[in-house]
Amino acid sequence: IQQPAVSSQVLQLEKDLGTKLFDRQPFRLTDAGQELFDFIDPFFSNLDAVAQRLRSSAQPQLRVAASEVVLRKHFPAVLERLLQSHPQVRLSLRSGFDTELANWLRDGQADLIITPLHGRPPPQTQSQSFLRLPLVLLVPKKWKIGSVEEIWARRRPEFPLISMPARESISVIFQRGLRRLGVEWPVTIEASSLTLITQYVADGRGIGVTVAVPELVKAPHVQVFALEGFDRMEVAAVWRGELTPLLREFLA
Repeated sequence: IQQPAVSSQVLQLEKDLGTKLFDRQPFRLTDAGQELFDFIDPFFSNLDAVAQRLRSSAQPQLRVAASEVVLRKHFPAVLERLLQSHPQVRLSLRSGFDTELANWLRDGQADLIITPLHGRPPPQTQSQSFLRLPLVLLVPKKWKIGSVEEIWARRRPEFPLISMPARESISVIFQRGLRRLGVEWPVTIEASSLTLITQYVADGRGIGVTVAVPELVKAPHVQVFALEGFDRMEVAAVWRGELTPLLREFLA
């Protein structure tokens, strides 16, 4: 702080108190100045010690948002390793749609999100890609469909389509691939989770679009068709600002 700024603040303080706090030449505190100094000195003298005590007692916190599948199937193994080095970490886990995850990160309600990307990450964020998953169709076995070509045979398939909401990455990528094929296939059943899509297909309610991960495609009464020529879904971690040591270790 520059000296003129300090002098200005002291003059303002003297004006507010209506009394002189120190003599300028030679410098010495007046009786009023000494009284004020004696009053505030214990607070400032102990400030560093209190701050250090607060820092040492504070528990690290990690707020992660991701899809229900990620938090249920994949996060526990990561958490187990993280707790080995950070046993006192406080966790906040939230599951939601892609758009909800981005909003939570933007609004400061999550430190890091694990989310599909079908374009650039949100503005003012950084990302680290984990993997790229192929899209597949799940078809009830009892429907006796032998290939995806049978589904594309008509430009507007009559089979009920089970999919995530239109703005979710899987739906965006799938519909983009359909347009390249010249196929129009509107959603019949909009599901709130990928596990629900698998269950509805197993129940024979329609054909579902999902990603090729074992917990979603290995289900009774369901056959899996690869979607050749369709873009893969990129899964990445996204965060704002600089990585904290805790976030860096979590990513590792």
